[in-house]
Order: sequence, then C-alpha cells, then structure tokens
Amino acid sequence: MSELFSNVLNITWQQVVMWLIGAVLIYLAVKKDMEPSLLLPMGFGAILVNLPMSGAITQVYDKVAETGVLDTLFGAGIANELFPLLLFVGIGAMIDFGPLLSNPKLMIFGAAAQFGIFMTFSLAALLGFDIKDAASIGIIGAADGPTSIFVAQYLNSKYIGAIMVAAYSYMALVPIVQPPVIKLLTTKNERLIKMPYKPRQISKTTKILFPIIITMITGIISPRSVALVGFLMFGNLIRECGVLDSLSETAQKVLANLVTLFLGITIATKMQAEQFLSKETLLIILLGLFAFVFDTAGGVIFAKIINAFLPREKKINPMIGAAGISAFPMSARVVHKMGLKEDPQNFLLMHSIGVNVSGQIASVIAGGLILNLVG
Repeated sequence: MSELFSNVLNITWQQVVMWLIGAVLIYLAVKKDMEPSLLLPMGFGAILVNLPMSGAITQVYDKVAETGVLDTLFGAGIANELFPLLLFVGIGAMIDFGPLLSNPKLMIFGAAAQFGIFMTFSLAALLGFDIKDAASIGIIGAADGPTSIFVAQYLNSKYIGAIMVAAYSYMALVPIVQPPVIKLLTTKNERLIKMPYKPRQISKTTKILFPIIITMITGIISPRSVALVGFLMFGNLIRECGVLDSLSETAQKVLANLVTLFLGITIATKMQAEQFLSKETLLIILLGLFAFVFDTAGGVIFAKIINAFLPREKKINPMIGAAGISAFPMSARVVHKMGLKEDPQNFLLMHSIGVNVSGQIASVIAGGLILNLVG
C-alpha cells in the first residue's frame, strides 16, 4: 500500500501551480469558448506532463530512459515543423482572398500591422534575451500561432511553451485587447467614416494564379519563408481550383482541427514546471501584449497617415488598419462591430476582411524575414 502512494511524496508546489494553469486554460476553453481546440488540449497536456514521474514524457527508470509518447509526438510533428505547416494547409483552405483581390491596395495595411513584431524583437533584445529568443518572442506579434511555433522551433528557442501560450491566448483575447487601442488612437469622426464596398468580379483564373504567384514572389524575396507561405497558399489553391471540393472541406474542418489538437497537447512537453515557471515566462506574456498593442497601433496610425493625403470623399476609416494583424477572422469582426456600434449603417466587414487576409500573408512573410535576419 505504501508503494502505491509513494509517488505522492514527489509532488512539488511548482507542479501544483502548473495544474492550476492547466485548469485555467481548460476553463477558458470550455466556459469562455476561447480557442477551445487549442487551449483545451494545451491545458490538459500541462497537467499531464506535470504529474510526478509522468510516463507521458521521457523518464529514466533504473538508469534506462523510456521515451514518453508526447516527446515522440514532439519529435515527429513540432521539432521538424510538420504540425504548423499542416495547419497552414487548413488555414489556407479557409481563406477567401476575394475581398483583397477586389481592392489590392488593402495589402499595405497588412504590412503596416506587423510593426509590433519588430518593435517587440528589439525590446526583448534590449531586456537581455538571446537574439534568437528575442526574435521568437517578437513573432508573437504576428497574431498567428502556427507562425510563432514555426519560428520559435526553427530558432530552437527555449521559451517555445510560453511563446505558444502567449500567442494563442492573445489571439483569443483580440476582442478585448484591440477596441481600447483603436478608440485611443481614433476620433469619433474618424470611426464614423463610411467606406462603400464595390466588389469586383474576380475570375477563377485570377483566384488560381494568386496563390501560385504569391508563393513564387515570396520564395524569391524571402526564401526561408517559402515553406510557411507555400503551405498556406497550397491550402488556398485546393479551395479555389474547383476540382478538390471534398479535400478542401476536409482540410478546413478535419485536418485543421485534428492537427490543432495534437499541436496543443504536444507543445505541453515545453510546459514542465521547471522550464515554464520563471520570471522570463511572465516577461514573455507582457511582451506578447506589447506586440499585439503595437501591431494594432501600427495599422491604425498608418491609415491615419494615408488619410492625410486623401481627399475627404476618399478617406479610409482608420479602424480597418487594426485588422491587419493575422488573427483571422476575429480582428475583422472586431472592427466591423466597432463600426456598427458607432453607426448601424457603417458596414466595414468586407474592407476589414480584405485587410485581415493581407495580414495573414504579411505575418508569414514577416516570420520569414525574421528567420533571414537571425536564422
């Protein structure tokens, strides 16, 4: 009987704290519906790997190492960046680039909203983080979980667990984080600006050529991002080709959800108490917030600068600049709802969707540029 409960004595207070963190993540997933397909497995995984002598991760028994199943999954799916890339296929299949192709000028707002990445990269380096860790922390500002994981793993950051928690938590908190920043930087008159939507008929040929051309251009400009952009655009090509509808549906629903589940529980291997509970983790969470705020601010301020050179009848509602972060489609919805709140007849959804999908592309390219800079 004593042997049955002997492992209880191996429980540490740090492990108990991680159980509580896991419970909070599960609560947010179940009760608040915040990224449930990711936060639920991540929260359960945090509990799983922090049980004393957990067989889910590699342990040494009688001087013999026994590889845990989560370490096996990590090696097979995250260490080689496979899971994030497969997830990009699903995300690409979900995206309709029609609103962006109807108004290609919106692409510049997606680029402007990546400002927070490079600001946070610089700040993290100034705070003493190793250059590769600082780059991995900065990419939280992409508001794109798969890109954050890809870059952090590629650069072998020891903070990948904290980076993933920050990236996905702030993605889920977009409706809370963005509105105060947008309101702070805009006047009521600016928020009331109406932008009539005049959709153009986009040919099937254009929709098929777009992902191919974007992949080629990005691959030439930023070779290290070609895997990220390529898999995203491959998913979109499956959607738009018109002959793989069943596979497109599978990629959007089955593939994306299944990979996300495995991604969440596998990344928990980096949430072991001795690695996760540190002042650096808290600092990374704060830097992630800084990145999101400055991404939002960058997009809004850039739109205001553009407005200074436009005639009154062609002015842009600066709120759409905030949709340039990669949190698709949450950020576009936030901007649209804020527009409706100011004026029930102010419909910004299609404009903000166009900016949002351009942010998806821009964030992946930004990840590639980070890899080119420090990889």
